[in-house]
Amino acid sequence: MTATPDPDLILRVAAKGDGVTADGRHVAFSAPLDRLNEDGGLIKGPHHVEPPCQHFQTCGGCNLQHLDEESYTRFLTERVAYALEGQGLAAEILHPPQVSEPKTRIRASLRAAKLGDQFKLGFSGAGSHRIVDLQQCEIMAPELFALLAPLRTFLKNASRRKHDMNIEMTLVDQGIDLLISNYEPEGLEQREALSDFAKANGLARLSVDGGYGPETQWEPEPVTITLGGMAVSFPHSAFLQPTRDGQQMLVSAMLEAVGDARLVADLFAGLGTFTLALGDDKKVYAAEGSRDTMGALKMVANHSSRQIFCEHRDLFRRPLSAEELNRFDAVILDPPRAGAREQILQLAQSEVEKICYISCNPASFARDAKQLCDAGYKLRQVWPVGQFLWSTHVEIVSSFSR
Repeated sequence: MTATPDPDLILRVAAKGDGVTADGRHVAFSAPLDRLNEDGGLIKGPHHVEPPCQHFQTCGGCNLQHLDEESYTRFLTERVAYALEGQGLAAEILHPPQVSEPKTRIRASLRAAKLGDQFKLGFSGAGSHRIVDLQQCEIMAPELFALLAPLRTFLKNASRRKHDMNIEMTLVDQGIDLLISNYEPEGLEQREALSDFAKANGLARLSVDGGYGPETQWEPEPVTITLGGMAVSFPHSAFLQPTRDGQQMLVSAMLEAVGDARLVADLFAGLGTFTLALGDDKKVYAAEGSRDTMGALKMVANHSSRQIFCEHRDLFRRPLSAEELNRFDAVILDPPRAGAREQILQLAQSEVEKICYISCNPASFARDAKQLCDAGYKLRQVWPVGQFLWSTHVEIVSSFSR
């Protein structure tokens, strides 16, 4: 006789981070084997741990700090497995998730606002537009977090507007690249103050955007990011993987998926995270829709001895055709969250032997994977990567073959 499950027991964590009871109720900030008491309160179980950050539950930066390592890695695995299962798919090998360490995030997007005498700088509050004034952060690299205090003081004195400013911070080869959007210095004195702030805090670059695009105020030497051992010019707001160890995890899995293929296409190539990681023995075609990003990759490719051909190409409007794809031994693609429906349609009609699909959205990945598998490809391996520690986001590297 089968025992009836306890209806108040939390069995798993759902895709948006809520715990789910045996009878289907969703409970925020609960962990597997927690239990609801008669009053609706939470009795913490063995997988519920003390969150390390004082802002947990109010800050929207993390929402799973209460999970222990076992239940968090299980959550990441299930995010991928359930998305595939929803399309009737399963990978031949689903690897254990690889998760970035705390305090390793090399880029962060924050908000800042002055309301009366109060000035706040931090992430948006959980489920709200309220700004959490960060006094602690367990995900940001220490170099980025250390800039918040002087930046808060500087912006409080410089700000004259009620509406928010957006702050983008990125660790580059030369230090911190800082972009302040929705702010425009008024007059020479404020511009000089920006340069003085950048110099005093050792910034690599400081830029402002008053609504007409980023304008560099301070850049003592050209800002670069090293990819595949090569220094690549870093355009304003260019996409970069959020952690260095996570980037290496993605690259290692990609290299295994591509294997000994000699002629490789890297689609949605960005700055060349995967293009430049491929060996000197490979010929690489790199396509990217962002003109600035492609220009940076093309410049480094032109000064390299590697065999890299770069093309500025909108792969949503003009995907590579099946005939073009058939020239390659392997194809890498790393599209935005919405996936690559148009390009996948052409890949499904191609004869490419190996496909390495990198995704940051299990739902769009599973949808595209279904189309490839229906066309005769096999989903061989999937590597989940948790670069956004303690969040519901999970990235995927996958290998398909005919």
